[in-house]
Amino acid sequence: KEGKTGPADLADGTITITNVGVFGIDAGTPILNPGEAAILCFGAIRRQPWEYRGEIALRSVTTLSLSFDHRLVDGEQGSRFLAAIGQILSDPMTLIALS
Repeated sequence: KEGKTGPADLADGTITITNVGVFGIDAGTPILNPGEAAILCFGAIRRQPWEYRGEIALRSVTTLSLSFDHRLVDGEQGSRFLAAIGQILSDPMTLIALS
């Protein structure tokens, strides 16, 4: 917020998280930064009717997009990673079970 983060502070990462939702966008196709394995993009969070435990209820829903370097990650690995992130976000208590 103070503008003190320089390009060197943002370099040499493995995975980046980006948020296009702050602009009211539901989804995006993130472009990898050079040298990174993946970038995960969050869309806008919207209240929508959603099936939850066999019932329809208003839920906060977001779209996740993942781009990854196929030289490092194949489609199955990327898909499983994205599914795991979605599961953790939908049920954060899952993290306790992983400990």
